[in-house]
Amino acid sequence: MVAECVTIGSRRVLFLMAVDAEYGVHLRRRFVPLLTGVGPVEAALATGMALQQMAARDALPDLAICLGSAGSRRCPLGEIYQVSSVSWRDMDASRLGFAKGLTPFADHPVDVPLEMLTDLPRARLSTGANIVGGEDYAAIDADMVDMETFAVARACGRFGVPLAGLRGISDGPGELSHIDGWTALLGLLDERLAAAVDQIENRLLAL
Repeated sequence: MVAECVTIGSRRVLFLMAVDAEYGVHLRRRFVPLLTGVGPVEAALATGMALQQMAARDALPDLAICLGSAGSRRCPLGEIYQVSSVSWRDMDASRLGFAKGLTPFADHPVDVPLEMLTDLPRARLSTGANIVGGEDYAAIDADMVDMETFAVARACGRFGVPLAGLRGISDGPGELSHIDGWTALLGLLDERLAAAVDQIENRLLAL
């Protein structure tokens, strides 16, 4: 699948998602996303390569929107949130005197703020390379967890592309022990994420 920017008003918008399973019938009517793959490494590679190719054509997007599912034991299942900020839970150089989540000698804060484009409730997101479940949530300083958004944010930051994030809560309460625990609500989230995308479109058209 080749990503295509969507023109909304005067802006070129690039949508990004992790995998095809999250890209349901409602979202398919609205855009073709860049599918990054699962996890921070795959997301960083896919996003960075795509933006480099766009930059070479002088066709960088004016805005990127990363969306999909997330886990949480604070936010209700099935609800949609806009990402107020994203952090990287895997990075821990605290033994060298750096704050947990801060990459040594890099230029990002622990919590990277994202663009606010809807009236949806806001939530802080933590990105990492592990599936979180059960009591693992207690160690994470964020409202939601995913595996891609921080990497997308870093790639977008390198190219000066503003990033917004939308996440639907697919799992979280209790232990997650099988893929069905993640996929059960993806159809509902597809419909609700599509409605959130419509909100963003209306906001951009009004600017």
